[in-house]
Amino acid sequence: MSQADTAARTAPEGAGLRRSLGFRDLVVYGLLFIAPMAPVGVYGTLDAKSHGAVALVYVVATVAMAFTAFSYAQMVRVVPQAGSVFAYARVALGREAGFVAGWMAMLDYLLIPAVAYLFSGIAMNALVPEVSRWVWTALAVVVTTVLNLWGVRVAARVGFLVLALEIVVLLVFVVAAVVVLARDGAQRGWLSPLSGDGSQGAFALSAVIGAVSIAVLSYLGFDAIASFAEEVTGGSRKVARAVLFCLALAGVLFVAQTYLVALLEPLSSAQLAADPGRQGSAFYDAVDTSVGTWLHDLVAVSKAIGAAFAALAGQAAAGRLLFAMGRDRRLPRVLSKTDSGVPRVALLCAAVITLVAAVWAARRDDGMDHLVSVVDIGALTAFTLLHASVVGWFAVRRRGGPVSWWRHVLVPVVGAVITVAVIVEASRAAQMVGAVWFAVGVAVLVAQRGRGPGTE
Repeated sequence: MSQADTAARTAPEGAGLRRSLGFRDLVVYGLLFIAPMAPVGVYGTLDAKSHGAVALVYVVATVAMAFTAFSYAQMVRVVPQAGSVFAYARVALGREAGFVAGWMAMLDYLLIPAVAYLFSGIAMNALVPEVSRWVWTALAVVVTTVLNLWGVRVAARVGFLVLALEIVVLLVFVVAAVVVLARDGAQRGWLSPLSGDGSQGAFALSAVIGAVSIAVLSYLGFDAIASFAEEVTGGSRKVARAVLFCLALAGVLFVAQTYLVALLEPLSSAQLAADPGRQGSAFYDAVDTSVGTWLHDLVAVSKAIGAAFAALAGQAAAGRLLFAMGRDRRLPRVLSKTDSGVPRVALLCAAVITLVAAVWAARRDDGMDHLVSVVDIGALTAFTLLHASVVGWFAVRRRGGPVSWWRHVLVPVVGAVITVAVIVEASRAAQMVGAVWFAVGVAVLVAQRGRGPGTE
């Protein structure tokens, strides 16, 4: 009997999901959630913090997140279930740990789409100011929710077209940047994106590490691929390969675009550090100055559309998480209902929560700041429990055959150290929200246990 079959025996019985996704579909969902041009919004901040070594920051961040991707690849092979980290922790660490992992991941999966919807609403409002940004935000939620309710395969096909558009825009940027650099030369040294621009002194490894704690947040979303383990054709190994491939491809795209824009950047990292107000638009400003307004506008439109479909992928993953927790009776059982293989109740529930959060933020001037400050803690906590699940399943319970100390102990322990370090570096507001959400989850867990085994 295979490891996957052994783990599957612990899966709760209930309505099933339809298997219709291939390798390409999984990669589409992962890249949509991440967004191929995710560094655009944080480039200026990372450049300032890393003393100009922004491309090196993404090299290190890709390696750092590879530990988490590898742990996902290990667990999805033995627990090929919807809900990803919730299912992994439940099987490897116990039902209580599984609930905590799912509860913390829920914070991420419900709020990251809200941020993406809000970003899309703000961008569309800038293009059509006559329509309020909260209206655009709500419209984006409705359109993508309809696609998700239609079915995972349909959503993947539409998502592929949007992803193709984003990749084309990224390629246009790369070609335009190379042409400008070949014609006019670089504003900074050719190796400065990897070694620093020298405007804030000599190369400082501590500055790069400090920036990495922010850069790893650009990768949140690749893990959503694991949520579709019960809907993929061809076995769980395909999901594992998709997780690793998606992270590697995102890393290449992130390093390439930040390397090029850093060479085009007319301001030094010291000037960006001294003027935080210019950091948010630094990528656009560099493109506008060196290439032209047309590319600036093209990138902006691509980001507006891409953000809405990043939210589509996030909403789909959130629906699968709610479905899995409902099927395990850790959330209301109604969430586990499916219609033609689609968890429509769970999807609608996720959509309503995300809609409320996104529209609330869209009607406030500081709404984006409030959402962004809290979305990451849930995912990072869930990642930490993911790594613990690898150790628990393979090294402690020894359910996966002979123990490989580097794959089943060293890699997950290093991965957990990295995620905990990023949590420590997070803002105080994010830590407080994460702590409150965790406390509420513990209270729910205690209440469930108090009602007795009938609720299990």
